[in-house]
Amino acid sequence: MSETEIKTSGRDGRRRDVRPDIKAFQKSAVDLLIRFHIVTKNAKLYQPNNAMFQEQVRQLFEAIEAFLKEEDAASLQVRQSALFFNGVRLKFVLGTYPIFKSILEEFRTREISTLSFLAGLTQDELTRFISVFGKRDKKEDMAYEKLLADLADAGVRNVRMETVSATETFTSLHKDTARIYFLSILHLKESFERDQRNEKIQINTTRRLMQSIFNHIVDNEAFIYGLTNLKNYDEYTLNHSINVCMLALALGRRLGLSRSELVDLGIAAFFHDLGKLDTPHDILNKPAKLSQEEQEIMEQHPHQGAEKLIHLKEFRRLPLRAIHVALEHHIKEDMSGYPRYFKKDGVNLFSKIVKVVDYFDALTTKRVYRKKVFTRAEALSLMLEYAGTEFNPVILKAFVNLMGVYPIGTMVALSTGELGIVFDLNPDARFMLRPKVKLIADAQGTKIDGEVVDLSDKNPETGKFPKTIVKDLDPAAYEVEVADYFLAQAQ
Repeated sequence: MSETEIKTSGRDGRRRDVRPDIKAFQKSAVDLLIRFHIVTKNAKLYQPNNAMFQEQVRQLFEAIEAFLKEEDAASLQVRQSALFFNGVRLKFVLGTYPIFKSILEEFRTREISTLSFLAGLTQDELTRFISVFGKRDKKEDMAYEKLLADLADAGVRNVRMETVSATETFTSLHKDTARIYFLSILHLKESFERDQRNEKIQINTTRRLMQSIFNHIVDNEAFIYGLTNLKNYDEYTLNHSINVCMLALALGRRLGLSRSELVDLGIAAFFHDLGKLDTPHDILNKPAKLSQEEQEIMEQHPHQGAEKLIHLKEFRRLPLRAIHVALEHHIKEDMSGYPRYFKKDGVNLFSKIVKVVDYFDALTTKRVYRKKVFTRAEALSLMLEYAGTEFNPVILKAFVNLMGVYPIGTMVALSTGELGIVFDLNPDARFMLRPKVKLIADAQGTKIDGEVVDLSDKNPETGKFPKTIVKDLDPAAYEVEVADYFLAQAQ
């Protein structure tokens, strides 16, 4: 019996795989995935008889063979936006994230759900498979049926593929993610109402909700960022709090927080503006500068929020850092801001994270007291000017890197005269200025329901990029509701 596999029987008598040494299994599977990525990319550059290419194939074959000695197949599966190897979900770190994203995109484009290497595979057969799989440059030639036919012609018999409709898969995933977003708003609204009635807030429900949001960030990150473009001006505090919660979870994940820490961070961000329940609406929505007395009332909401959390009937189930965040999310990096009594280095890490995303969402939301609504790119640019004074520079840098030069949801003008909305970032740092863009207007300015184009794709004949971003635009000036384009994906 293998050290990484124990066969057990369940109540139904079926034999199941249990891998006590899951870390070793994960490492071996990720190593295989990296080798697969490298060799398929190099297949575009080298002939099959190239010595370096042959060496890379040999290393990949040995990695596959190690699994085939213990199991019937070495199978890579795509489920929603996650990668699984022989049923085990693969974990990635910052260094391997671009590889994961690239493989996910490759499988989506070809509508492949499972790729399995079977017992009996030889190194020569693997070479023929990689040569066919890796050298398909034109997207229109990547159809699943065409790929199967080419592999059959090449005599590849011990590699099996399964397909699923990419459109159906992602529509279902987007529906689930959108449902979680709106459930979060409903739960927060109910929590606010319960607080006003002095009833118990369901913190356990909040915790389960944070775990679900975290899963959706892992599985459907770009769509989550798209949903944070939702701005309900009549329910600003609710909508804003959910956006801050989701962005804080994404940023905390990028900073390397553990899953349990991220759940606590999500809860803290979820309730960070609880104190605004006691702030009069005529002050919250005043269309002019606040008077000194009104500003003092406004600045009481951190104290009021922390006090409310302390007096919760389920206080013991609440993360202590949620109280820190409610109290400290308006404290600046230079220790100014409000409340005005903190000592140096007294601000909690969670508070610093929430401050960054809170400021970003506020800047990009229309408010009655502010004429200017910043685009996402403008907001990040402005925030960078305040690194070290308003924001922790390390956390802010991580957030800027997370959002990208053109954050998801940014409306852009292209060199072709077309207009589009950034739908996903390019995982390759070389193409950070070339994200994936949903076309929403043609060169004549007519609104269209266009395709999503990858701006990093070159014209195979000229070797040049056919479309380039010229500048970012203010959606309001074009009467465009960015969030609608993301919600349409969940229909």
